[in-house]
Amino acid sequence: MRRRVDQTVRIADERLTLPAIGTNAIQKPLHSDWAYRPEIWRATVRPPGLVAADSGCEYGSEVKVFHDCRISELTLRQVRNSRENDLAPFGLSMDVFRFDGSFLSLVIELPDSAIRGLERRHLIRLTLVTEAEKSLEIFARLNIKNGPNVEQLVREVPDCANGEKMVEFDLAYTKMNEKRVEQMWLDLIFEGAEMNQILLRDVTLTRRPRAEI
Repeated sequence: MRRRVDQTVRIADERLTLPAIGTNAIQKPLHSDWAYRPEIWRATVRPPGLVAADSGCEYGSEVKVFHDCRISELTLRQVRNSRENDLAPFGLSMDVFRFDGSFLSLVIELPDSAIRGLERRHLIRLTLVTEAEKSLEIFARLNIKNGPNVEQLVREVPDCANGEKMVEFDLAYTKMNEKRVEQMWLDLIFEGAEMNQILLRDVTLTRRPRAEI
């Protein structure tokens, strides 16, 4: 009976807690023609967490974690957002303890809709809502596969301790072949993550065309 009661309470909490699960409310710049919130931040994933996550392991259907630690002391878990200003139903919490590697990154696969109609005149905006126990550096790298080539744009996310952050990728600075675009993905690279708890409350991407003039 206790198990059934706990399950009922959990389902009720998921349905009543705001923002609602599955909501796709995104603050979009004017004239945006595409907007996206990856799966972990909008829907329930299974399992709810990963302990001692190995490099290359998947979390949900769109996110993979990569690192070069000999012994993984990295924990990931999906948490429920419930603050008044939260738009995303879920957040992603990463607890990093001892870290003997040189890099830690999350790779987010983007859907086919991200590259449909993609042109060099587009600007792609990444918006993050972050919390961290101590300051760290986060770099965002946008990767666009076109034919045999991969165009890469790297931006440093400013002041990554707490709050909403935004960076933009200007595709005009790439040599992307618009007719051969096959795939796009995002890397979030964390520097100085050891002995830190990092909470990504929300991650969204939007796309808008540059003015014709």
